[in-house]
Amino acid sequence: MTLEELVACDNAAQKMQTVSAAVEELLVAAQRQDRLTVGVYESAKLMNVDPDSVVLCLLAIDEEEEDDIALQIHFTLIQSFCCDNDINIVRVSGMQRLAQLLGEPAETQGTTEPRDLHCLLVTVSWAWDLPHPAQAPGPVFVNKVELASLVPAQRSATIGMSRGLHGGASFPRELF
Repeated sequence: MTLEELVACDNAAQKMQTVSAAVEELLVAAQRQDRLTVGVYESAKLMNVDPDSVVLCLLAIDEEEEDDIALQIHFTLIQSFCCDNDINIVRVSGMQRLAQLLGEPAETQGTTEPRDLHCLLVTVSWAWDLPHPAQAPGPVFVNKVELASLVPAQRSATIGMSRGLHGGASFPRELF
């Protein structure tokens, strides 16, 4: 391996850590600001009602779940809908880390069913939804992470191990 190849590998690893940290920060901020929709079904409902409010779709799957045909069909439909509506898509692995970030209990102990973290939507914070600075109890921040520059042709980024959308088939406008 040459010096140039070593430097390129180091830079790629650093960029991936930076993207991962940005996505983690975005998810935590979106949850704190009540701009995070969790679950495949809940996400599909929101995208049917108000797709313009969605700025990012995060699809999460671990390696052992990649053979789940029903989940793959849902992902394909969601990805198609996101592409049709210019919604950025990020595929991630590491469901345990995602649950930890979002404050999910380690074990539900049979009391409640864990939330479906396979699909997360981050919605936009519209300017007219924010209180006037004089009325706000404290500083108001709107976080924005631009992922379109990573893969401009597909408007998606991949973190961890995942499979992309294959084929150019057309899907119905509504989900499920």
